[in-house]
Amino acid sequence: MGVFDFVKDTGSKLLKGDKDEKFAAAREAAETAKRKAQTSSTAGKARETAAKAKAASSRQAAEAKKKASVAKDAATEKQTAARKAFNDRRKNANKADELEQYVAKLGLGDDIDVRYDGSTVFLSGSVADQATAERVVLAVGNVEGVERVDEDLEIAQPADAAQMYTVKAGDSLSAIAKQVYGDANRYNEIFEANRPMLSDPNLIYPGQVLRIP
Repeated sequence: MGVFDFVKDTGSKLLKGDKDEKFAAAREAAETAKRKAQTSSTAGKARETAAKAKAASSRQAAEAKKKASVAKDAATEKQTAARKAFNDRRKNANKADELEQYVAKLGLGDDIDVRYDGSTVFLSGSVADQATAERVVLAVGNVEGVERVDEDLEIAQPADAAQMYTVKAGDSLSAIAKQVYGDANRYNEIFEANRPMLSDPNLIYPGQVLRIP
């Protein structure tokens, strides 16, 4: 083999080796790129999963917070309602006691039980006669804050009920007597029928209910 042939052969081997190395390097680079791509994809999926988990956790936390707020509002509302109911019961009981004391002070009987519920009075117990029963009903019915009177009173001596008259603006006992009896001078009969609620025949007011015997 001549010198030229040796050089040619050696050069061929060198070129071939260099080419193989380039292919190997390219393959390695490709594999590296592939691994990086896979790693990047895995990391991306992990980040996406983590983001979804975080979002779900935030939603759950928000829902839990909302439920807690609703429960707190409901508890506060219930507590407020309970407090109002208690205060109303106490207020009604105090009003009933006041009305019982008022009836006793008027001398209309001590055996009368009074219950008060907002604006309605409930009467029970016993009285001597029909006139006293009517006086009791009128006594509590003419108290401010009382709009209705329901009674279940035992009457020892029953009789026909008297006529009731609601005082209007400009009324006087004499004018009422003139209207119902045809005689203004009989005003004192109305006055006596409504004692002790009335202490002066000139002191009546619109809306007041009177017995007309």
